[in-house]
Amino acid sequence: MPLLVLLGCQWGDEGKGKIVDFLSGDVDLVARYQGGNNAGHTVVIAGKQYIQHLIPSGILHEKTACLIGNGVVVDPEVLREELDTLEKNGISVEGRLFISQNAHLILPYHRLMDKALERMRGKGKIGTTGRGIGCAYGDKITRQGVRVLDLLDPERFARKVEKALDYYRPIFEGILGEQCPTTQAVIDQIGPLADFIRGFVVDGVSMINRYIEQGKRVLAEGAQGIMLDIDFGTYPFVTSSNPSPGGVCTGLGVGPRKINSILGVVKAYTTRVGAGPLPTELLDDVGEKLRTEGAEFGATTGRPRRCGWFDAVVLRRTLQISGITDIVITKLDVLDSFPEIKICTGYRFQGEILDLFPFGIEEEAEVEPIYETLPGWREKTTGIKQFDSLPENARAYLHRIEQLLDARVAIVSVGPGRENTIMRQDSFF
Repeated sequence: MPLLVLLGCQWGDEGKGKIVDFLSGDVDLVARYQGGNNAGHTVVIAGKQYIQHLIPSGILHEKTACLIGNGVVVDPEVLREELDTLEKNGISVEGRLFISQNAHLILPYHRLMDKALERMRGKGKIGTTGRGIGCAYGDKITRQGVRVLDLLDPERFARKVEKALDYYRPIFEGILGEQCPTTQAVIDQIGPLADFIRGFVVDGVSMINRYIEQGKRVLAEGAQGIMLDIDFGTYPFVTSSNPSPGGVCTGLGVGPRKINSILGVVKAYTTRVGAGPLPTELLDDVGEKLRTEGAEFGATTGRPRRCGWFDAVVLRRTLQISGITDIVITKLDVLDSFPEIKICTGYRFQGEILDLFPFGIEEEAEVEPIYETLPGWREKTTGIKQFDSLPENARAYLHRIEQLLDARVAIVSVGPGRENTIMRQDSFF
């Protein structure tokens, strides 16, 4: 079956957008299966930067169709802004962008609730983006969500919004001390977008299965990373959906036997935005150098990312969960000037040595990383086209990662542009 899944293996921000864009030239359909506009996928083409939050990164290829699946939560206002930006850059989505009718909507009260909850948590805040993603997923699970298909029916939309606000009003006004929006205010703000969104709405489940059955190439694109998975990540400092491969099946409506291969994207070091454990975090000049050299600032929020050495303990856990056999290493070039590079190979935890990330830790202080030091290569890798042309120490670093993970490095990224990508095989389909 011609279905390739591409997902993040750390805490997001691994460079998935670039890799999706790179592979999409040979793909018929790119389908996003989870997350919302809390994710930012950055693509650089001919020196020009494009940042997508909702629309799959494959949209930058004029012959590639893109589907926002039912597992995504959609803010219709953000969607329109993204489409306006693409149009201003001369990129047409006509006949190429589709939205699953079952996708849930992010509405104004979700954003208000998200921000109010973070304020209430105080020092224990999770570090959400404040974009209402978790609250929209919460409504989905408590069965009071509003879906794309509801927006297309004005009476149904009004009825569902009113029902949701009957629930939210006493929480806003009685607990959080916030003004709750009126039903009419939400209708006036969002209702006019119904006609705009109508032309993109499809039965997403039938669409993607039809592509697969016809033998067309489909790439399923995840947001965030497995260590932010609601079930397997560093709970409660996680996202509100499943970036892991199970999210593909529930977020798009495809059976697991239709997945052909799973490709995991991994940064050559480790970063994280927001609160939660990051055992290899570097709070020194080395960490600052990683941040500066790697331009490690969130594409969605602009927040500085926390930086640390490559963590094989994290990756062993994510590979166990995902079944990945091939990985993509991004931002190898960021390490070009480092005289030595460390890899975390294990943890000391409660008197034991662990080689898998333990569930349940909420502070990085609970574990002590065990490091292995490798020599740096002190040579420029950007512009190199072949794996065997990489500096010897760079290849040794990648081979050591392969040994520690028992997984093959299939793609290496040595710069932000499409052209700065080294392929070690012709196709993943």
